[in-house]
Amino acid sequence: MADSERFEKALLDPSDIYENPQELLSDAQLTTEQKIEVLRRWAYDASEIDVAEGEGMRALDEEVFHQVMLALEKLGAKIDPSRRPPTRQGGYDRESLRNDDSSS
Repeated sequence: MADSERFEKALLDPSDIYENPQELLSDAQLTTEQKIEVLRRWAYDASEIDVAEGEGMRALDEEVFHQVMLALEKLGAKIDPSRRPPTRQGGYDRESLRNDDSSS
C-alpha cells in the first residue's frame, strides 16, 4: 500500500490500519503532522464511542482515548483544551493540537 493511500485509510479509520496508537507512533512512513492528524481523528472516534455508550449503545474500551492522548504528547503536540467544541463528542480541531515545530 502506498504511503499516501495508507495515510488516507488511516484518516478514515485509524484502528483499521493500526492496532493501537503506539503502532502509529512507530510508523516511519508518516510525518509527525500526519500522525497528529490521524491521532486527532482517533481521539474524536473514541469520544463518539463514549457518547454512544451514554446513549445506551455498546461502547469500546475507554483506554483507547487515553492511549491516543499519550501518543499525541509523545509527538510533542500541545493541546489547548479551550478549543474543544461544545458538543458531547468534543474532539480537538487542528488549531488545538499543534506540534512545536509546526508553522501556522
